[in-house]
Amino acid sequence: MPSLRQLLLLILTLFWVTSASAESPVRPGDRVAIVGNTYADQLRIHGYLETLLLQRSVDKPVSVRNLGWGGDLIHLRDRPTNFPSEASTLESHKTDVIVICFGMGESFAGKAGLSDFRSHVKRFIAAHKGKKYNGDSPVRIVLVSPIAHEDHGELSPNRKKRNQDLAAYVQAMYEVANAEKIPFVDLYAPTLYLMDDKASPKLTEQGIHLNAYGYWATGRMVADKLMPGQPAWWLTVDAKSRKATARGAKLSAVKQQGRGLRFTVQEISPPGLSPPVEGGIHDNLAPTRDTLVVSNLAPGQYLLTVDGEPVAEGSHQQWAEGIAVDASPAHKSAEAYRQQVNDKNQQFTYSWKALNQVHIVGERRSSASGKSLPEEVIAFGKLAEQRDLALQAGIELKTREWRIQPQ
Repeated sequence: MPSLRQLLLLILTLFWVTSASAESPVRPGDRVAIVGNTYADQLRIHGYLETLLLQRSVDKPVSVRNLGWGGDLIHLRDRPTNFPSEASTLESHKTDVIVICFGMGESFAGKAGLSDFRSHVKRFIAAHKGKKYNGDSPVRIVLVSPIAHEDHGELSPNRKKRNQDLAAYVQAMYEVANAEKIPFVDLYAPTLYLMDDKASPKLTEQGIHLNAYGYWATGRMVADKLMPGQPAWWLTVDAKSRKATARGAKLSAVKQQGRGLRFTVQEISPPGLSPPVEGGIHDNLAPTRDTLVVSNLAPGQYLLTVDGEPVAEGSHQQWAEGIAVDASPAHKSAEAYRQQVNDKNQQFTYSWKALNQVHIVGERRSSASGKSLPEEVIAFGKLAEQRDLALQAGIELKTREWRIQPQ
């Protein structure tokens, strides 16, 4: 009989699979642009969302350009003189889908600003709707809501009022998206639910700006709405009967080795991304982690190694409950791949948003460095394109030897 924890994990896994069953707003091969506020801007630094989209489109990889700008409001997006227009950047990327992230900064206007916000969202959508940035078909648009406001004590005063305002702005976004018949991703409700779990890690730095763990969590939420994918690996082995099952991989050749086991795992789908936090995570997010369950081990402590590398350890009871295995060689490859995604985004940022504007439109534009900047910007753009091509290969999926050894 499965334990209560295993039943919970299976139920939560079913939720994640079910929530990813709707029609996909992003399709393999799409060229995606992310536009928005600090949340959008920081997506390019953490890379979880983009990495998941690439993992889910291996045969026809997506290409993502992040145009987020910290502090932007949907109606107030000042740019330096001679900065390239948004339309020209979208056309240059041959954009198929625009993912729009706003609502957090605007919500500070409270209910008095709600009507204007609704109008601004409508105008923003109208400015893009029907445009053929890819030269062929009308661009598709997706709206992404802000997260909830987390309790950080003195750092987050008036949290209750803030969440009431945020809920009203999220509702306005939903109503506009529904009227415009465009997909809407609600981050407010699921993050509010997670934030109420006081025993789990914080999602934000000070209430509204996500930390790395928050971007890991919401990256999966957005990815599951934009491009549904495979659920996490779920591997089970019975040490007594040596029967095994697997999802996301093929498990075979189970053999007893002293008081332990060895078996072969063929990686079928890409591994998950490790949560960037020490210790436990929210129970509701546990199904997103690759998990190994080993039942009927003799009492004692056991170490899991994959191709000789230590991955996870626990007691026989813990292995029977299931232990996350997101530190294997495959998971390290996935993390290295995420870092490559972040590097590509940095090269694009240098080509699109040069950091020293004084060399572009300021007093140094006639200097030697100012005159050389246009060529440097073009070079960074080419580097971003080269990184895009390199990312298309994904990570190599292998067949590896897993061992459960007594300690």
